Amino acid sequence: MSDHYEALGVSRDASTEDIKKAYRKLARKYHPDVNPDAADRFKDVSAAYDVLSNPDKRRAYDRGETLGGFGGGGAAGGFGFSDIFDTFFGGAAGGAGARGPASRARRGADALLRVEVELHDAVFGVDKEISVDTAVVCSTCSGSCCQPGTSPRTCDVCGGRGQVQRQVRSFLGQVTTAMPCPGCGGFGTTIPSPCPECAGEGRVQERRTLTVRIPAGVSTGTRVQLAGQSEVGVAGGPPGDLYVEVVEKAHETFTRRGDDLHCTVQVPMTAAALGTTLTVDTLDGGQQVDVRGGTQSGEVHTLRGLGVGHLRGGGRGDLLVHVDVQTPTRLDERQEQLLRELADLRGEQAPEGRLTSAGGGVFGRLRDLISGR
Repeated sequence: MSDHYEALGVSRDASTEDIKKAYRKLARKYHPDVNPDAADRFKDVSAAYDVLSNPDKRRAYDRGETLGGFGGGGAAGGFGFSDIFDTFFGGAAGGAGARGPASRARRGADALLRVEVELHDAVFGVDKEISVDTAVVCSTCSGSCCQPGTSPRTCDVCGGRGQVQRQVRSFLGQVTTAMPCPGCGGFGTTIPSPCPECAGEGRVQERRTLTVRIPAGVSTGTRVQLAGQSEVGVAGGPPGDLYVEVVEKAHETFTRRGDDLHCTVQVPMTAAALGTTLTVDTLDGGQQVDVRGGTQSGEVHTLRGLGVGHLRGGGRGDLLVHVDVQTPTRLDERQEQLLRELADLRGEQAPEGRLTSAGGGVFGRLRDLISGR
């Protein structure tokens, strides 16, 4: 028998696709059902394809190694352990051959789409419209892949079985194995007149608008599954699923930590010393915050249930309002005089620089907040 590459008429650097095309062309020409006098030639072509279509076998063949076969198999026969297993575990006639032709329709691929949402939408949830470019069933052929008025034709090579058989010699004697028909790709039929609209794919590209429900509690990385909303498969096969991945945009006022929101409110020094009631603009509207007299910078007021909705389960997180006491930087003569009088009354004209434990004060509260205590 000639060199495998010569048998298929391809170069030694031919791609897998080139090898497959060459085999299909020769198989149609030399198949025993088509050309009974070319059985040996068909056997050589099939043996060459068996080796060159398998990356491991091809590398071994290129290195000049003998592929493990029995009873004259080896590289020339194209028959090895994989053929033996195919024969006895579903590859022989009556095994894989009994399954019949494969369906041309295939499930469409899943797809991933990223969508930006505002913090308000992540807190309360939102219905969002999205546009997707995806494959839909061809309206011209309705997924049949055929030009209107035509239909698939039974394959001339396999007679509609979707598989062809080959016989090889082994230590067990003559063994018959089945393989997908090279003429029809295993479908049992061919498309003589492909649909001009979809080029015989049974699907076309189209832009669709969908409405996706973004639930409360989502955050960056959360994925919402839309079952059956991705592309339709070849030949009108069932559609895949569309996954919408959320990207949460940063907010200029509120910072999110889990399902809690944090913000900072500035309080004048005098109001912090005397106490006051402030109205804070939250995502739920204006809310009152009672600032007791003597409030220090870093103190936190918790507004229960005004945070982000829990993704799983009811309820919401909290809104934590951090107080930032503002010390005046510009004083007129009268204001400065009054502050000096106050300092004189409190004995604070020349205060001592007393150090305090790191566990207390603003830094201690900040540490406790970060550690979750």
